[in-house]
Order: sequence, then structure tokens, then C-alpha cells
Amino acid sequence: MGNSMLIFLPLMILVFWLFFIRPQAKKAKQQKKFIEDLQKGDKVVTIAGIHGSVNKINEDGTLMLEVSPGSYIKIERSAVSMEWTAQLNKTAPAK
Repeated sequence: MGNSMLIFLPLMILVFWLFFIRPQAKKAKQQKKFIEDLQKGDKVVTIAGIHGSVNKINEDGTLMLEVSPGSYIKIERSAVSMEWTAQLNKTAPAK
């Protein structure tokens, strides 16, 4: 019984790492790269569901988002949703 526990515990830790920790770390890395790569003119969706385009990238980690012509809001970069923005840009008609 002692030997089976010595095998079972590391195996359980490995499975936990493969299915939970590793994918979350990979997703966090992708989100960070996505936020860093934002540029003026990019169409984005915030985590609150607000659609707009990036008008200005501020030095303090915020963005000026144009939500309608001439109407701007200031948001944190981290408030941009990578998944919803990718879905928006995937379904947008090509010009």
C-alpha cells in the first residue's frame, strides 16, 4: 500500500499540472501579449461588453476608446477581452 501511494501522489500532481495549471499559464501569456500588441485603430470589446476602437494608448496603462464618432471613454488595458475581440474581428466583414 505504501508503494502505490508513492506512485499515485506524483501521478495526481502531474495530471493536475497538465490539465489545470499549464493551460491557465499559457492563456495568461497569450492575454498579456494581446494587450501589449494593441494599436491605434484596433476594434476591441471590453470585458463589460463595450465595443469600440482604440483611439490612443496612454503611458499609464490606459486606452482611449472611441465608442461612437466623437465619444471617448478611458479604460484600463486589462479590461479588453481577448476572446470577444477575436470573435468580433473574425466575424467582421472584410473591406
